Amino acid sequence: MTPDEFRRYGKQVIDWIADYQEKIESYPVLSQARPGDVLANLPAHPPEQGEGFEGVLADMDRVVMPGITHWQHPDFFAYFPSGASGPSILGDLLSAGLGVQGMLWATSPACTELETRVLDWFAELLGLPERFRSDGPGGGVIQDSASGAALAAVVAALHRADGGAAGRDGIARRHTLYVSSQTHSSLEKAARIAGIGAVNVRVVDVDPATLAMDPAHLDALLAEDAAAGALPVMVCATIGTTSTTAVDAVPAIGEVCRRHGVWLHVDAAYAGVAAVCPELRGINDGVAEYADSYVTNPHKWLLTNFDCTTMWVADREPLVGALSILPEYLRNQASASGEVIDYRDWQISLGRRFRALKLWSVIRWYGAEGLREHVRTGVRLAAGLASRIAADPAFALLEEPKLSLVCFRPRWDGLDGAEADAATLRLMERLNASGDLYLTHTKAGGRVLLRVAIGAAGTTGAHVDAAWRRIREETAALAAERTP
Repeated sequence: MTPDEFRRYGKQVIDWIADYQEKIESYPVLSQARPGDVLANLPAHPPEQGEGFEGVLADMDRVVMPGITHWQHPDFFAYFPSGASGPSILGDLLSAGLGVQGMLWATSPACTELETRVLDWFAELLGLPERFRSDGPGGGVIQDSASGAALAAVVAALHRADGGAAGRDGIARRHTLYVSSQTHSSLEKAARIAGIGAVNVRVVDVDPATLAMDPAHLDALLAEDAAAGALPVMVCATIGTTSTTAVDAVPAIGEVCRRHGVWLHVDAAYAGVAAVCPELRGINDGVAEYADSYVTNPHKWLLTNFDCTTMWVADREPLVGALSILPEYLRNQASASGEVIDYRDWQISLGRRFRALKLWSVIRWYGAEGLREHVRTGVRLAAGLASRIAADPAFALLEEPKLSLVCFRPRWDGLDGAEADAATLRLMERLNASGDLYLTHTKAGGRVLLRVAIGAAGTTGAHVDAAWRRIREETAALAAERTP
């Protein structure tokens, strides 16, 4: 493809994306494709001769779009938001155009130093502690996901706990990792990959009312395991659990970790970005004093395309010590000088994209004020929806939302727990099949709950109102169907 051809087709691609954004509400939120539909429209064999790009764009409409669930649709309320905005898309395009492999400072100094500065900016925007800044003992890095960051944190904690013995000689004794029933599953996966083993992932009790980790039970488990000869490696506290946005008591958990000398990883994947708003920074209480590592995802609620997970460590030495391997072909004068950061040593993989460009673009386009307004809009819309649910006797609200996730269920008078849960799942399936909105569910207190996660860039009060109206209508229709 010549530069002139790239220019011509590139303009068509930009127009296609802009057109898609303009008409996104015309699509059903959830893809209506059945298993195998997309495959059936794709040739079984690759083309022998090259084809024009017009065919690719035509097949985007004919083949790809019917199989797309529209995560940027303003009526997408499932899971958590998956940010995508104009400046982020353009930043990602610049990254793709440059084609940088930023494994070392020397392989593109701008890739490294822009990331360092953007992570310092972002730490300032979130009110994170000075020790997370690049001019201190720690620093920040952009990971591919919170799952990848969890694995990096586990191996760093393991390195600190046993002085690097596991990385050098293999794990020779029992090591333990501590989570709650509400902790993201990526922590158990990280324990499996790191060699700790799922059997040594200890599940700490939670408060039945708040679903927050119980610090007293954590303390007892740590003491019990140490007395039995195990080496406790890491505790994961969560700020905004995936299920219900429960918030663990980081100050109390941090005191326990400090007393036992255990690494504290704080997973704030969804909720952490809310701290761009000064009035919401209370969610991070205890992070400055106790966290050894901290993660949040701009690619969820903060208008940045996947993948962009920001991770900070209070001390970079265990992370670099665990992950640094230097074959001859990577040796260079800049790295040997000790004056530069090589981010390959801060992540699991060697290669890395120029992800900082999209976060840099987002921060510069929106500014702190624009980012705060986006978060505040989500919080305000969630609070409004929760108030209407609480006022409706046909529904039960789990609790007042902490941020922009609302969890609730229909009451289903006359049905027992299992029957009511089944009815709630049928309601969700009917709502999703309609194409008008997309919800997911969770389970808390032994009951199935519907989740409404607000945060897409285009979602307004009108969209939330319409969703609530559809939920009420479909609930009433389902209830009427079972009435004799």
